[in-house]
Amino acid sequence: MNEEKRRKIARWKRILLTILCIWLLLLVAGVIVIKVFTVEDVIVEGNELYDEKQIEEAVLNDEYSWNSLYVIIKYKFTETDRIPFVDAMDISLRNPHTLHIRVYEKGHLGYVKIAGTGENAYFDKDGIVTEISDRFIDGIPQIKGLDLKEIVLYDNLPIEEERLRELLTLTQTLKRKDLVPDNISYATKHSPVLYYDDVRVQLGGIENLTQKVDRMVKILPTLENMAGTLHLENWTEENTNIVFEKEQ
Repeated sequence: MNEEKRRKIARWKRILLTILCIWLLLLVAGVIVIKVFTVEDVIVEGNELYDEKQIEEAVLNDEYSWNSLYVIIKYKFTETDRIPFVDAMDISLRNPHTLHIRVYEKGHLGYVKIAGTGENAYFDKDGIVTEISDRFIDGIPQIKGLDLKEIVLYDNLPIEEERLRELLTLTQTLKRKDLVPDNISYATKHSPVLYYDDVRVQLGGIENLTQKVDRMVKILPTLENMAGTLHLENWTEENTNIVFEKEQ
């Protein structure tokens, strides 16, 4: 009986010792996580439209973001809210104190002027308003002639769905072909006019858009230093006549 009691006591001692060791290991791990993995430096790469501070503030956006290990786990292993102006993002640790953020920004496709404030509202390939500011970004066309309701940051551009779809198709096609205009004007519904310096392009509807843009690729370089209107509004596969109406 005494032998049995001694075995039980020894077994409980081993269990308690194991629990104590586990508890001490967890305590040490917790101290290491809290004291060692602290964000002291952030390296941002891949940003062009937004500065490093904006990216850093967008990533370190809650009360626990002082901990570098927490940030890694948050963005790699859990569902997080998407950052509106970022298409994709890779976050890694250079060391326990240094975060490396590689961002892939959503490119701006165009912007509209906000009546009353004069600010520019930039939108991306999904039609989302990603920035409202005073700044002018070179190489981004202004869109004129749209009947806009209230513009809200990170919401869709407030125009009818069909018009938005046409606008996004047009701007993406022109960007792919490296034919971004100075501005795009919707003087009449569904009939955009493109402006390149002193040359206007009457595009008509977006039917046969790819073929029309392919013609522009070849024609526009020949119109350098000229002024006038290039008529593509009536172009079809059956009617291939293209007229440049030169200004006197």
